[in-house]
Amino acid sequence: MRIVVEPGGGIRCVYDEAIDLSLLGKVQISRGSYVEPNEEGQWFTDLAPVGGPRLGPFLKRTDALAAEVKWLEESWLFANSG
Repeated sequence: MRIVVEPGGGIRCVYDEAIDLSLLGKVQISRGSYVEPNEEGQWFTDLAPVGGPRLGPFLKRTDALAAEVKWLEESWLFANSG
């Protein structure tokens, strides 16, 4: 889990249950994306909730989830810090 501590003391991360985030303060969780299949069983990651692209198709849901986390960490998490 990668965590960004902002200058004002806020903390941002891509949610994971690796640690109890409530130990760091009040937790506010918002959706960053949707991972859904299409009619053919292909998986897509829609990052519109954070202004991102639609990724895919992927043959496996796990691949779509991995692409979701990669994009959020590379293009959203650190890009919006500080």
